[in-house]
Amino acid sequence: MNPSVYCAGYLSFPTIQNVAMPDDVVELIWEALGEDRLTTKEASDRLDRLFGYRCPDDIAKTLSKLRRAGLVKGEISMEAGGWLWWTDGECRNNRAGEKD
Repeated sequence: MNPSVYCAGYLSFPTIQNVAMPDDVVELIWEALGEDRLTTKEASDRLDRLFGYRCPDDIAKTLSKLRRAGLVKGEISMEAGGWLWWTDGECRNNRAGEKD
């Protein structure tokens, strides 16, 4: 995927229920999150490091949309001072079910 389109073109999609988010965007975010629980800033930094593109405003909106669609998980953490994001098998199963 072209990193210049990554933020501007795909991360500002309407809600998942109205428009299917491209598989490659979801896969990129899953790859960036890995097996870790990351703050929004850490997720943004990791996306920057892995894919060479920084988009701090849109990443929070995108992660929230993916959370509502069941494709990532998130919770507010008082210790971290914001949201923590992660993915697991249930998230991946939700994506598989969406394709059927």
